[in-house]
Amino acid sequence: MSRISKDQVKHVAHLARLAVTEEEAEMLTEQLDKIIGFAEELNELDTDNVEPTTHVLELKNILRKDEVKNSVSVDEAMKNAPSERDGQFKVPNILE
Repeated sequence: MSRISKDQVKHVAHLARLAVTEEEAEMLTEQLDKIIGFAEELNELDTDNVEPTTHVLELKNILRKDEVKNSVSVDEAMKNAPSERDGQFKVPNILE
């Protein structure tokens, strides 16, 4: 017994604005049925003593501390600017 029908696959493809042939719909129906079957197998596992996780790997913040450091001066930054006004880059208008 299939857990998903070809009509359901066609309906989802239509919603996603995907054109699928009859052969593709048949192939996708079989593939999705296998995926759903695998997910159902996972539901049978005993997870009572398994701690919930948000990620399979332990993540750490690898960014450096945000520290104030000397930077490029305004004059030095503006020396290569094609157009500048009051110490700021002047760019073309994008809104009317």
